[in-house]
Amino acid sequence: MLKPLTGARRPLALADLGAIRVQGADAVKFLQGQLSNDIAKLTEGTSLLAGLHNAQGRTIALLRLVLVGPDEIVGILPRELAGTVAARLSKFVLRSKAKISEASAQYAIAGVEAGAPQSWSGAVVGATRREADGSLSVCAGLSPLRWLALRPAAADAAHDTPAGSSDSTHSASEEREHWRALDIADGVPQVYAATSEAFVAQMLNLDVAGGISFEKGCYTGQEVIARAHYRGKVKRRMQRFVTLAPAPAELTPGASGTFKDGRSFKVVDAVKKADGTTEFLAVAPLRAAESDATAASAADADSAHDATGSGIVGLEVSQLELPYSLPA
Repeated sequence: MLKPLTGARRPLALADLGAIRVQGADAVKFLQGQLSNDIAKLTEGTSLLAGLHNAQGRTIALLRLVLVGPDEIVGILPRELAGTVAARLSKFVLRSKAKISEASAQYAIAGVEAGAPQSWSGAVVGATRREADGSLSVCAGLSPLRWLALRPAAADAAHDTPAGSSDSTHSASEEREHWRALDIADGVPQVYAATSEAFVAQMLNLDVAGGISFEKGCYTGQEVIARAHYRGKVKRRMQRFVTLAPAPAELTPGASGTFKDGRSFKVVDAVKKADGTTEFLAVAPLRAAESDATAASAADADSAHDATGSGIVGLEVSQLELPYSLPA
């Protein structure tokens, strides 16, 4: 259950985040043909959000890409998906001069809120910088100002305050839930093992969050994603909600059901608040869209099917604003 995390100005443990590493002269070229964003735009000062998709345009994983050195790119993603993603990408290397490896053990990943010694004025989400201790910081949000810290595990072990550690004031789980709540408030999409290949890219608002390039060349799933962008209206999108009372069941990634107004939903991410209610991101029909029954007959029919049946029925929620606008 989420409690206010007072004085959270030190690294917050994010031990469930992992990494993959792509090394070699063709690292950028290889990823350009696999991921949804324009990898050629990755620089030392800018990270990229990108999706790995299947042929149906459904998101296998989301990666925050950073350039850690010449011909070396690290992708931050949930640790539970790192091995699967590394193995999947490795199948397509063929003759490319690129080596993909699961690198979760090689990096310590933490969240840092504004107010820490390394204050960062004029930041924009996704901007990166290298710190004096050799770690990389990626701006993860502006209100509050916060960033992800990526540090080699060897350096982290010798650091006075390890990036993945917790102190006696707040447990690691409390720190993780605090960071999750900030992500949800910022409308940050995420994919876990429970939701891998569950959502088409636009359902997760990747087009709004800057995770898709519609100008680059082909990549797996590109045809479906482009068709949804140019020819159709996406009727189900990730939105932000809070339950009006403690939920009758755990709202965790992949949980599904229907709201009291009849709309079906599937949870992207969720956090339980101190009062017992749950704030969460879920893919659901837009209020202005066609009826849920009509929307369910579209390309996302399987998501609607998953949301009915044994899921939560008649969940009472209040819809919260996202910090960005969804396409009409």
